[in-house]
Amino acid sequence: MTQYPNDIPNDIEIHKRYYNEICEKLKQDPYANSLGIRLVEVGQGSAIAEIEITDQMLNAHGTTHGAVIFALADFVFAVASNSYGKTSVALSMNIGFLSASSKGSILRAIAVEEKRNNRTAWYQIHVTNGEELVAVLGALAYRKNNYFVTLETKDS
Repeated sequence: MTQYPNDIPNDIEIHKRYYNEICEKLKQDPYANSLGIRLVEVGQGSAIAEIEITDQMLNAHGTTHGAVIFALADFVFAVASNSYGKTSVALSMNIGFLSASSKGSILRAIAVEEKRNNRTAWYQIHVTNGEELVAVLGALAYRKNNYFVTLETKDS
């Protein structure tokens, strides 16, 4: 992972030019893959993913474990905040659980970038079960100096 000088393309140009490379990297999340999370869409500062709830994802009350809901929300946050090819990590996350879901439910998480600058970015994530709002997560990302895609610069 290399740091680049100030002559690199802007975030939107990087997202467009390196879209396939960015998506392939983000799809390789071992934890998300182990849970069966499916990446549905990657946009500029946004993402959509889904998970089907199985027996192993339930808590003692027979509803979806909060950790599974959080993992789904965290994954779309990670994809959205890394969608420009610039390595981003979580600084803080706050989740509110609003309704229960159960085995067989297909949960969908949508992350939307609300504000971004060179160093930080703020995201809102909604997790739904059909029309039912299951959870809402607010998340702050720290945008590091390095890129996980190989950018072509003027010196290349």
